[in-house]
Amino acid sequence: MKSASVVLAALLLVHSAAASASPQERPSKEVSTPQVVREYKPDYPDSAKKKGLRGSVELEVVVKKDGTVGDVKVKKSLDAELDEEAVKAMKKWEFKPGTKDGKPVDVLVDVEMTFNLK
Repeated sequence: MKSASVVLAALLLVHSAAASASPQERPSKEVSTPQVVREYKPDYPDSAKKKGLRGSVELEVVVKKDGTVGDVKVKKSLDAELDEEAVKAMKKWEFKPGTKDGKPVDVLVDVEMTFNLK
C-alpha cells in the first residue's frame, strides 16, 4: 500500500535582530515551540505515485497565536504537485500556540512532510 507520512520538524533557531523585529518569533529560550493538536496527512496524487516521486517537502509555517496556521512557504521543493498537497494539508493543522512571557505569540517553525511509497 502506498501512503504519505508526515514528520514535524520544528527547528530551533537563534533568531537575529532582524527576525525579532518581525511579527512572528522563532522558538528559543524565551519562545516556546507550538505543539501539534491535530495534523492532516497530505494527499499523495496517483500521478506522483506512478512517477515514483518520494521524498520531503520542507515548509516554513507561521503558527498564529490562536493555534491556526497562517502563511506557509515552501523552503525545499519536491515536485509542484506534491508541494501543493503539502501546503494544503498544512493549512488544516491545529496547534497549541507557542508562548512568550506566558502569552500566545505567532511563531515561525519549519515542518517537513515526507512522501513515501510503501
